[in-house]
Amino acid sequence: MVSRIGGTASPVVWRHGRAVLWGTAAVVALGFLTALEIAARRYGEPGPLTTQAQALVFAPKPGPLYGGLVLMMVVLTWRQRFLAAGAALGLDAVLLLVRWAAGAEAPDGHSVGTGALWVMLATAVVAVTRRTGEERVLLLKGVGLGLLLVAARKTGDTWLFITAKTRPAVLDQYVATADHALGNPSWLAGRIVEATHPVSTHVLQLVYAQLAVAAVVVAAYQLRHVTTERRFPSHHLVRTFLLIGLLGPAVYMLFPVVGPVFAYGPGASGTGGVEWAVADLWPHTSPRITAPHPMTYDGITPRNCMPSLHTAWAVAIFVHTRRAPRPLRYAGTFWLVTTLAATLGFGYHYGVDLIAGVVFALTVEAALRATRHGWDRRGVRLVAYGSAVFVALLLSYRYLPMQLAGYPELSGPLLVLAMVSVVHGYLRTTRQWEPAPAPTPRPEPQPEPA
Repeated sequence: MVSRIGGTASPVVWRHGRAVLWGTAAVVALGFLTALEIAARRYGEPGPLTTQAQALVFAPKPGPLYGGLVLMMVVLTWRQRFLAAGAALGLDAVLLLVRWAAGAEAPDGHSVGTGALWVMLATAVVAVTRRTGEERVLLLKGVGLGLLLVAARKTGDTWLFITAKTRPAVLDQYVATADHALGNPSWLAGRIVEATHPVSTHVLQLVYAQLAVAAVVVAAYQLRHVTTERRFPSHHLVRTFLLIGLLGPAVYMLFPVVGPVFAYGPGASGTGGVEWAVADLWPHTSPRITAPHPMTYDGITPRNCMPSLHTAWAVAIFVHTRRAPRPLRYAGTFWLVTTLAATLGFGYHYGVDLIAGVVFALTVEAALRATRHGWDRRGVRLVAYGSAVFVALLLSYRYLPMQLAGYPELSGPLLVLAMVSVVHGYLRTTRQWEPAPAPTPRPEPQPEPA
């Protein structure tokens, strides 16, 4: 029998329900990781579980291990944070010397992060064995948040590997044809980056590669009061980042695209992709408008262009910094602009990828904010509209590329207008969800002295 107090579920029942929910989520996540591990093993590569276990001893692959540690430390006091950071750095220093002496250095030179992983696991052990009640729950939530960021990176790497193995045919010709509606912006941006090399190249590469660092900084700011308030805010950037990373790769399987530098150029390394490309055109010669068809590409390059998740994540950072202090707002704007420039200028994405990425990000963010606010008619309408626009964009890229390319004066503004309509709907709806400011009481009139 469910006990109730004052017409609502008792705290015991509520906590039991939360425990069941989190337990179910953990089982589902473990099952998903196991499935990815098995799938990767079928193609002769270690999966996310193996690579994570190897990082406890061997030099880890590049990833946000210290970013996960920073997120975990939001639940610690300042003294505990210094101890945790010092222990992680000390462990990495010792392991670095041991690996150097044993000749077991990583081929790419990346050898740090194991200390951060050990500290997060040690914190979980301390929470279970030495803490009780709310303090234990808070510590475990912090550890879970940090490990979730690390696991998301490992999962993403495995998923991208699977896309390359299971989707031999790519749809770049369709996307490149549709991109004529926007004037082939990747070709234009590529020439600009080439003309301003090496300054532009170094700046854009730094921004593009360190997107996770920017996300951790913004998330740490949003979670700065967790230690004092003893709870996490109802919505923060990490939730949006993880949901984008969970849903986006599923679209890669439905719409595999490698990007202009691979399909129409020499590949990211400058030499390796010419034999698979349609022609060596990027960035100096725009592709001709011809009837597109699927094309076979290698089994190594990830099919991770549609939608542009780098754009989606940069949009999420931009949105979550709008109420931050001015330096963080400027940083969010800078990261968005430079990420868009990098995705186009390096030939990693087509212009239509970016439009799809913006719509995708705002739809995911709207769904999370609607969950926090409560699913009213406005929230349902916004998420349904954003989803419909996203699906319509993908269908038009796949089945109407010739029409989009043949009438750029009409189709280009329509594509941009579709994106702008989602932006407008998001701004209007989220502003209506904001609490109205309380009116300032007027002072009572004072009686005049006799």
